[in-house]
This record gives sequence, C-alpha cells and structure tokens, in this order.
Amino acid sequence: MNTATVDLDPRALRAWVKDRMVFIELTDGRLIGFPADRFRLLAKADDEALRQVELCLNGAALRWEALDEDISVRGIVEGRFQLPLPLPLAA
Repeated sequence: MNTATVDLDPRALRAWVKDRMVFIELTDGRLIGFPADRFRLLAKADDEALRQVELCLNGAALRWEALDEDISVRGIVEGRFQLPLPLPLAA
C-alpha cells in the first residue's frame, strides 16, 4: 500500500526577493514565489526594505524587521494572501 505524507508544517530553508517577487525554498525542495503586492505592508515597501527578508521561527515564517511584518510559510504554501492579484493591463 502506498501512502503519501503531507508536510503540515512547511519550513523554508531560505528566502529572497528579486524584482518585487518574494521567493522561498522549502525543506521538501519546492520553490515558491509570490508578488510582494499580495500583502499590504510589502506592497508599500521600497525595494531596499523589501530585500531585507529574514527567516524566523526555524523557517516557519518570514520577517521584515524594518516593516514590522511577519508572514507564515504555511500561509504562503496554502495561498492565503491579503490582496488579490492585480488585473492585467488591457493592450
């Protein structure tokens, strides 16, 4: 019998920001990225403040000290964002 295990407590090994996209590498090998504009405080942050992301709680959360913002890795994995994706511009 094959059984699949689901990691109910996802953890990040590292996090970084490039072109206003936040990326995390998870312990299970997945890479996840999301636009900073999906969170209110991150959307308002300048590029330098946004790049100051750190891991905390043994990789269970992302922290931006200067912005006083914490985001859980579980919430990111589950797609729980504060703001919807922006609508594409009409051509």
